[in-house]
Amino acid sequence: MKRTLYALSLFCALALTGCKDQLDIQGETSLPELEGRTLYLRVYENGDLQAIDSASITHGKFHFTGNATDSTVMAFLFLEEQSLMPVVIDENPLTITLNENEHKVVGSALNDTLRAFIQRKTELDMQLAELPRRESRMILEGYDHHEILMQLNQEAAALTAQEDELVTRFIKDNMDNVLAPGVFMIVTSGLPYPMLNPQIEELEALGSPRFLNDTYVKDFLKMAHDNMEKLNNQ
Repeated sequence: MKRTLYALSLFCALALTGCKDQLDIQGETSLPELEGRTLYLRVYENGDLQAIDSASITHGKFHFTGNATDSTVMAFLFLEEQSLMPVVIDENPLTITLNENEHKVVGSALNDTLRAFIQRKTELDMQLAELPRRESRMILEGYDHHEILMQLNQEAAALTAQEDELVTRFIKDNMDNVLAPGVFMIVTSGLPYPMLNPQIEELEALGSPRFLNDTYVKDFLKMAHDNMEKLNNQ
């Protein structure tokens, strides 16, 4: 009897240990065109985004169950080669929803914080994207084109300043977790090549040791300084 209980206890302990070593990220989508396609979770390693797990979409559902990471990391969900969204992977089970109007992940406080930031940034991006359409409408309505440009340029500058402040504040507030380097990667990936600008220089000057020692941040800043030195020497 004692042997049976010991064996059962050992089995349960091994099962629990195994669960800790596995990802538990479930998801669903209402988009029929995604049926049968493959999703990937990628993290930054060796200068590039490397896949750590994949999952096929079957009957609108998918499940990542690969090996868990050793620590909390910022990953990126890809539909084959198309980047969809960032995902913070930690010890919590997560649920991802992919719909026409919203991509979201729930299950941890860091993902909730990231989602709120992305929603606000998306709102500002949409307002900026609306400005050219407003310009066309105002021209058709007979407004003076010079006055239109003055007004919309002022609005564009204000929105850009709001977005820069949002990004800078968010990174500063999260320099001791994975959100700061993750958002830094998202923002700088839109640059044509690694470069320094006032925002990046401010973040570098105020960066915590953890932020500045992040692999991506360190790689980017080194390349940015090298590029600026080359430009200055031309």
